Amino acid sequence: MIAISVFNKPFLPFATKKQIVHHFHSKHFIRMAKSGVDETSESGAFVKTASTFRNFISKDPNSQFPAEAGRYHLYVSYACPWASRCLTYVKIKGLDKAISFTPVKPKWERTKETDEYMGWVFPASETEEPGAKPDPLNGAKSIRELYELASPNYSGKYSVPVLWDKKLKTIVSNESAEIIRMLNTEFNDIAENAALDLYPPHLQAKIDETNEWVYHGINNGVYRCGFARKQEPYEEALKEVFEALEKCEEILGKQRYICGNTLTEADIRLFVSLIRFDEVYALHFKCNKKLIREYTNLFNYTKDIFQLPGISTTVNIQHVKRHYYGSHPTINPFGIIPIGPNTDYSTPHGREKFSA
Repeated sequence: MIAISVFNKPFLPFATKKQIVHHFHSKHFIRMAKSGVDETSESGAFVKTASTFRNFISKDPNSQFPAEAGRYHLYVSYACPWASRCLTYVKIKGLDKAISFTPVKPKWERTKETDEYMGWVFPASETEEPGAKPDPLNGAKSIRELYELASPNYSGKYSVPVLWDKKLKTIVSNESAEIIRMLNTEFNDIAENAALDLYPPHLQAKIDETNEWVYHGINNGVYRCGFARKQEPYEEALKEVFEALEKCEEILGKQRYICGNTLTEADIRLFVSLIRFDEVYALHFKCNKKLIREYTNLFNYTKDIFQLPGISTTVNIQHVKRHYYGSHPTINPFGIIPIGPNTDYSTPHGREKFSA
């Protein structure tokens, strides 16, 4: 039996809903979150819950989940920044031949006829939704079905990414921060770009520190703005979003990347939010104080990352816009998708002036 964990504490898949709720419950939470729109506290603030499948793939051939070519499959959404950073690692590390992946449809739909839950679903055919594919492994109709296959009594969020073990037919991990660490090191024997280390020992403390304030201020900060249900938590989150962006702008005026002149994990984690900012966060999440293209350094930095080999293939702006504007009826009840701005990230960025 495969154990999962909640907040790094062992948790078996036959745990009851009451037990899992107990682990998630705090003075802030009043209900079990099934998706991001549910993660709102009594104060009206958005509070992201933790991932629950936290197993780790290892290069050790004797481990429960050994790094093997062809064994693992990544389920992603091009719309989701957390899933997209995992797909980015597959591309940038040269793991396309070792780890297969399937993108879901961008817009949430009903996952079962027996309840109203809206979530990630697969298209019924290869041609139904451009950029999305049917589940090739289990024939699942939704991401929710994968969670229920891995753990019949599962009672958490049905989120992406999902790193699936084809051999054991279970979820290895749904925590993107840990999946990218696995992809960075544990598959180096089969990665085409094994020499690339996005979490080098001499920069790990700096990367961890940067990840913390970027996550709070930007990655999760935009969601705290968008899913806030009261004015005060929205304004508090907005202030922190733009303080973090201004900090990035200042740093990137002195060096090519966020932790120096070397590309690192922190850049990938920041990029997935920046590439979505002007298209959806500024309008849909009310983060409209300033656009990324109005920041000289941040805009050119975003273009710099976008133009790295393989990165542009992980960006599907149509999926991004269709998901956000179409899946959150409490924010955008008519599901109208703005036409613009359709920013061009392929133009020269001039970041070569910094030593690589």
